[in-house]
Amino acid sequence: MKHLISIHDLTKEEIYEIFDLSKKLKKDLKEGREHKLLKGKTLGMIFTKSSTRTRVSFEVGMYQLGGYPLFLSANDIQLGRGESIYDTAQVLSRYLDGIMIRTYDHQDVVDLARYGSIPVINGLTDLMHPCQVLADLFTIMEKKGELEGLKLAYIGDGNNMAHSLLHGCAKVGMDISVATPPNYECDSAIVEEAKEDAKLSGSKIVLTYDPVEAIQNADVVYTDTWVSMGQEAERSERLAVFKPYQVNKELFSLAKKDAIFLHCLPAYRGYEVTEDVIDGPNSVVFDEAENRLHVQKAIMVMVMGD
Repeated sequence: MKHLISIHDLTKEEIYEIFDLSKKLKKDLKEGREHKLLKGKTLGMIFTKSSTRTRVSFEVGMYQLGGYPLFLSANDIQLGRGESIYDTAQVLSRYLDGIMIRTYDHQDVVDLARYGSIPVINGLTDLMHPCQVLADLFTIMEKKGELEGLKLAYIGDGNNMAHSLLHGCAKVGMDISVATPPNYECDSAIVEEAKEDAKLSGSKIVLTYDPVEAIQNADVVYTDTWVSMGQEAERSERLAVFKPYQVNKELFSLAKKDAIFLHCLPAYRGYEVTEDVIDGPNSVVFDEAENRLHVQKAIMVMVMGD
């Protein structure tokens, strides 16, 4: 692995390498064993979108690995004032050992990797959220013991989470059903990439407007906020459109009895999910959030380690 831009770029073998290392790093951390695998290395963390989990998990993870995490907000770098991505990538490559960027435009991540000479990790864009979905799949594997042949139902907006879940499930052989309202479907290019991978893995992909159809027989149920960062002006319209897509107790009961519930957080109880689901016995959202730390440590080691 040179970069982590998209799960579609990874092989199935690389994904399981990440999981194997994540499992070891998690176990060793809990048993008090340290691994300073990135000692003396610096990760530049560029944030033009704020975050709780992304910043804390990368910063703590880099510290635990013996490296130095350098936080760079839009106000801290000239990129937000008109400096080109080319110049930014060239300069940061002289100072840093890797870059993690959480931003709006996916092309910014692609261009940083293209023009720089150091590894780039996609911490989130409006198009994809690969680190989150790798942590999601790792969590499912922990809870279910396997991935291949399971079914994940995603209910909600056809956004960056839905895109990376399509990529991830297709790579590892999980079936995925995505239910979105009309006009809020997933990006067609992402869907085609996922279908390509699904042909190789045997994954089944279903795209529907019906949440009841999507959730039938699901082993995993997933949702996300209806109003993502930058969409605040659409809030009232979105709340009305997405109301039938709420994951509540009635809808969740249509999944398998032992289905688990996932949400990338932050969650807005009473909107995309009700309290009795997200705080219920089938919810693993906080285990999922913790696994961001362990999986991202593995990713950093694989792209920045010696």
